[in-house]
Amino acid sequence: MAEKKKKTLISHGIAAQNRKARHDYTIGETIEAGLALVGPEVKSLRAGRATLAEAWAGERDGEMWLFNCTIPEWQAGSMVARFEPRRPRKLLLHRRQVRELIGSITREGTTLVPLQIHFNDRGRAKVLLGLAEGRKKHDKRAAIAARDWARDKARLMREKG
Repeated sequence: MAEKKKKTLISHGIAAQNRKARHDYTIGETIEAGLALVGPEVKSLRAGRATLAEAWAGERDGEMWLFNCTIPEWQAGSMVARFEPRRPRKLLLHRRQVRELIGSITREGTTLVPLQIHFNDRGRAKVLLGLAEGRKKHDKRAAIAARDWARDKARLMREKG
């Protein structure tokens, strides 16, 4: 019998992840927001080709937007459906959520950092945003030391029984 082909597209799962964000920032509250995309962008996301390394979210004209997120063009797309890979993308949130986020960003001096883009059970693209405060260099070192010690402690406990 013929072998089944591997699926190269992500159906339900993480399309892009910002791993460096948890190292550079202390993440407080997390919020899940919808993402307004055009057709070929969804196909690129399902192929796992997006990058969140330099992305950030902010307010423009009373709405929340995702800036500097790179979703490359879908190569098999038609010439009509071209889009800018780094264009700002609108975040779909309730009005009350937008007001709360704008208030916390301006009042508390926090940053809205995208942590990951994933697809929910219904196949909709969602962005997990974190309200974050920047870490200083010594805070990063302390976090690395704590993580290493927790790993070593777990290893010792496993060996001792």
